Amino acid sequence: MKPRSTFQDYRDKCTFPSEGELICAVSGGADSAALLILAAETSSTVRAIHVNHGLRPEVSEEAQKVGMLANKLNVGFEEIKIELTDGPNLEERARDARYRVLPNEVLTGHTADDQAETVLLQLMRGGSLDALSGMRLSGHPLLRLRRCDTEAICDLFGYQPIFDPSNKNPRFLRNRVRHEILPLMADVAQRDVAPLFVRAADLARDDRDLLDELASAIDPTDVKALNSAPVPLARRAIRQWLRNGHPPDLAAVERVLEVARGNSLGTEIAGGKRIRRSKGKLHLFERISSEGEVSETSD
Repeated sequence: MKPRSTFQDYRDKCTFPSEGELICAVSGGADSAALLILAAETSSTVRAIHVNHGLRPEVSEEAQKVGMLANKLNVGFEEIKIELTDGPNLEERARDARYRVLPNEVLTGHTADDQAETVLLQLMRGGSLDALSGMRLSGHPLLRLRRCDTEAICDLFGYQPIFDPSNKNPRFLRNRVRHEILPLMADVAQRDVAPLFVRAADLARDDRDLLDELASAIDPTDVKALNSAPVPLARRAIRQWLRNGHPPDLAAVERVLEVARGNSLGTEIAGGKRIRRSKGKLHLFERISSEGEVSETSD
């Protein structure tokens, strides 16, 4: 009989930061609760943050339960309340709202199963190498654990995870990927496919990082440099230049390349910004007033 895994066994597979306070986003489900339990096993300075969306009547009880778990682990606890209404794109709006109120260094309880779902979702939306790369290990210390591992950690600690019924709702695309598409793929392949997506993400991430490093040597405002670079690197240099939280879409990048090639004098991009070519350089302009004045923001 295989011996039961210990907290140390699970912790050895994780990538918690070695310094600073460990701030954990904790909904109270198995994944986030396991994150907090292992964080408390890793560091003496840990804080749980529970974001209360106010979408279900039982959320106050859930916040109280997360607070009790934090108290049992002798770690800090903070509840943040946000106002969110039901409607279109609820999953995406809820995620964006959480990250707006959470600190940049927050840790989340995403697992290898979440990584597989993320890769597949992003590919379904038309992503390429960056989509295949999935989530980075940074900020996601449990990416080497499976969902069954987080449930086992909670059981080992004696914690009953909170069940969020929205995780079964087929209204949300991720749930259909989780409960329908991945199981079907596993049935067709006659094997667990999640580790395959995780391995593909690891390899793609290495390739992406190398390409980003090579692209960083290219001045994206220098027309000659862009036109002499391999197209994949030129695209990446432009994406790095224009990234503002989210990278520009491929169509916008291609339009900027057309300006660099001299096929057009300028182009509009997201956010009311405009790219213009002048004297061998690309210039980024942004509208800053109601009168339509345009100010150059960078060279």
